[in-house]
Amino acid sequence: MEKGTLYGVGIGPGDPELLTLKAVRLIREAQVIALPGKEAKETVAYQIAVQAVPELENKHLLAVAMPMTKDKKELEENHRKAAEAVERELEQGKDVAFLTLGDPTVYSTYLYVHKRVQADGYPTRIVSGVTSFCAASAELEIGLVENSQQLHVIPASYQIEDALKLPGTKVLMKAGRKMKQVKKLLGQMDAEVLMVENCGMEGQRICRGAEEIPESAGYYSLIVVKEK
Repeated sequence: MEKGTLYGVGIGPGDPELLTLKAVRLIREAQVIALPGKEAKETVAYQIAVQAVPELENKHLLAVAMPMTKDKKELEENHRKAAEAVERELEQGKDVAFLTLGDPTVYSTYLYVHKRVQADGYPTRIVSGVTSFCAASAELEIGLVENSQQLHVIPASYQIEDALKLPGTKVLMKAGRKMKQVKKLLGQMDAEVLMVENCGMEGQRICRGAEEIPESAGYYSLIVVKEK
């Protein structure tokens, strides 16, 4: 029996209208839809995609638990279990569309599963989605970079002091948990600071200036730091 293909499908940052035509087609065609979380229908990915593809409700959904942790052993174990769950479906000749927020190539947990499944000899494909920082810039109605400016994408849950000294535009992703420290650092900079929380989703909020950013801002908060 021919093995199924794993598709890592980027579904964009939150607005269901930002799913690509390709993402919609693959969600309709795949026999199995994998979703990152314990309960498939409670995942953010499902709640976004089902608005664009209502028939998702009746599809075979595979919940793949991906708990947030920096513990290497635990991560390794989670990724192994996720890959095995996907491979069981592929082994039966079923195509699996694994839905991931934004784009699968940018800080996505999906990539760990992709690499394992690929190494185990199954066919895999990655399908681009709209990235959160492009969508956030569109909401802010600003250009991210112009002329010879550089763009730096920085995971804000790590040390960021040195990264903030880089020239050009800085995009801080995953700032939620460390918002207090991030806000303090940004307050000391002479730069234009903008934040979009829950871009394209319910409860979207825009803040202009470091002082406006609430320390309680959630996980889906993205900060753009532009040189004045």
